[in-house]
Amino acid sequence: MLKTTRRKLLAAVSLTPLLAAPAWAQSKSKGLITIIVNDPANPYWFTEGEVAKAAAQKLGYTAVVAAHTGDTNTESRLIDTAITNKSVAIILDPANASGSVGAVQKAVAAKIPVILVNAEINKEGLAQAQLVSNNAQGAALGAQHWAELMGNKGKYVELVGAPSDNNAATRSNGFKTVLSQYPDLAKAGSEVANWNRTQGHNKMQSLMQANADIKGVISGNDEMALGAIAALKKAGTFNGIVVGGFDGSPDSVASVKAGELAYTVLQPVAVFAAAAVQQADTFIRTGKTGAKTEKQLFDCMLITKANAAKYSAPFVLDK
Repeated sequence: MLKTTRRKLLAAVSLTPLLAAPAWAQSKSKGLITIIVNDPANPYWFTEGEVAKAAAQKLGYTAVVAAHTGDTNTESRLIDTAITNKSVAIILDPANASGSVGAVQKAVAAKIPVILVNAEINKEGLAQAQLVSNNAQGAALGAQHWAELMGNKGKYVELVGAPSDNNAATRSNGFKTVLSQYPDLAKAGSEVANWNRTQGHNKMQSLMQANADIKGVISGNDEMALGAIAALKKAGTFNGIVVGGFDGSPDSVASVKAGELAYTVLQPVAVFAAAAVQQADTFIRTGKTGAKTEKQLFDCMLITKANAAKYSAPFVLDK
């Protein structure tokens, strides 16, 4: 399934008109842009890397994509390689909000501009820009819809993303802010499943054993949500359970269309991945990104069965 999804994503990315290629883009490269993502086995991060790479190439740069898979030591080595290879810019999805600060500092000390995407670091003034989804807005959007589907009552459980990623806490807090307004919604338990489908499946099994009468599952991302659905189906208890996701991955949209996943919250990763490269190019040419602020938020959108047919490209919902 993931290999098929990756092929479809790559084909869609190559056809997406992210940027108009300038005349000189076909001639000599303007330099190397190194793109470092988390784990391209996840369709979200695969799209992030491929969109950024395509955008860089269309602007006349050579581009490579590497992955740290959430490991700060690997991330640090990849930054060293980018420095050795004389990268003119680095697009980085940081491995750890605090642990990635040192890696960014190394690149900046080598006079290489760093543009962060998808996740933030706990220090401002290092990266030239931090482009992320508006996770609080997206979490509230999803939680409100999920509560309505639950009929504003019932026991539920939550699957939480990697604690090293600020997005996990932001989404969980966003869920809590909305759901705390409904006294008849009772949270029976939560588990950290680290954005991973297999872990989502396994943690859902544990949650089911401890809570046989749950009516809903709210998840910090699609992969964990899809893992939860697989566990519920295997146990024969899926019917009537409301499961919500977050990301807008192709697999999750297919699940929404099939009537299994109740909804997903679309992160506009294709938009901010391309924007990150554009800002890197602007900085290389002018010394400024052209953005008004370092931290930039991109609003999320809700995908339900009613509008899922409008989903026509990787992580893009046509309005």
